[in-house]
Amino acid sequence: MGYELAVKALVASIVLGVAVAGVEPSKKMMWRRQVPAMYVFGDSTMDVGNNNYLPGEEVPRADKPYYGIDLPDSGKPTGRFSNGYNVADFVARNLGFEKSPRAYLELKARSHLIPSAITSGVSYASAGAGILDSTNAGGNIPLSQQVRLFRSTMVEMDATVGPQAVSRLLSKSLFLFGVGSNDFFAFATELAKRNRSATQGDVAAFYGSLISNYSAAITELYKLGARKFGIINVGPVGCVPRVRVLNATGGCADGMNQLVAGFDAALESLLAGLAANKLPGLAYSLADSFGFAARTDPHAAGFVSDDSACCGGGRLGAEADCLPGATLCADRDRFLFWDRVHPTQRAAMLSAEAYYDGQAQFTKPISFKQLAQKSS
Repeated sequence: MGYELAVKALVASIVLGVAVAGVEPSKKMMWRRQVPAMYVFGDSTMDVGNNNYLPGEEVPRADKPYYGIDLPDSGKPTGRFSNGYNVADFVARNLGFEKSPRAYLELKARSHLIPSAITSGVSYASAGAGILDSTNAGGNIPLSQQVRLFRSTMVEMDATVGPQAVSRLLSKSLFLFGVGSNDFFAFATELAKRNRSATQGDVAAFYGSLISNYSAAITELYKLGARKFGIINVGPVGCVPRVRVLNATGGCADGMNQLVAGFDAALESLLAGLAANKLPGLAYSLADSFGFAARTDPHAAGFVSDDSACCGGGRLGAEADCLPGATLCADRDRFLFWDRVHPTQRAAMLSAEAYYDGQAQFTKPISFKQLAQKSS
């Protein structure tokens, strides 16, 4: 009983907006949280270690050097597909946390799910995951299952501090999404296997499945008490080194990018419709990852490379994975891409800052900061 009362008191203080101390290994400082907790859903751009706990040889894991080489003090891989922090970490830091909440499977393995889920949040993100269950099936936690895991977490939260406290907590917390790229990779790969181009019918069916699944995930979380959604759309996946290297010129795959742009427009319409007509009280900020990449001059931002992997091998650094013994660029802060697919820590930081700081051209209808401050 003493433990439960202590947790309830802590929940109350966080929900009321009391400053919470967060200690970074090299810097002791106070972090004033703008939301009481974060719950993260997505793919490898968000994963902070869930895949390290999944069985199977085909599961993508960032568990070997040089991943994590620039993380404070440790310099060790933590399951993040980055040289350091990822986008989820920087969104969290902008909102007053030390970094992203910890991975669900890590918390379960260490019997720390409660009170972590109540006092800071949980990350359900999984590398390789898609909006569709069929995307890289068997090697990740797909979006629908991530939502189910949140539901099971909520049951434990309710049992610990009571449904009313949990309801207040969730209504003020941020639900962060970053998913979809893997669905487009899988779609393109399947077409290549069949040696044909996508028809209008193929594209319509693909979009329909993606939007239906995305809508179901948001609606289910809303029913469970979520009200604030920070959603990052799909970026120009046709410009990652993994795709560029397939082109003799090293250029972007414009067709793939056009396909993504169509989906992003449909996602924008979905969110507007849900907020206006179906889910009263839902608030959201849609971050335009695609537009940020398209409208940001990488060289003006200090990058010397925007087409090659910092860690890899071969042409564009994209013909080999980032593993021990891979070629490593000299200045990681000046490369846009860390490996064949993922951004460097600095690139992730810049995008997260753009989504947070109210740059209207990169967020609709409000910024992440405005979303966090919005009353619920």
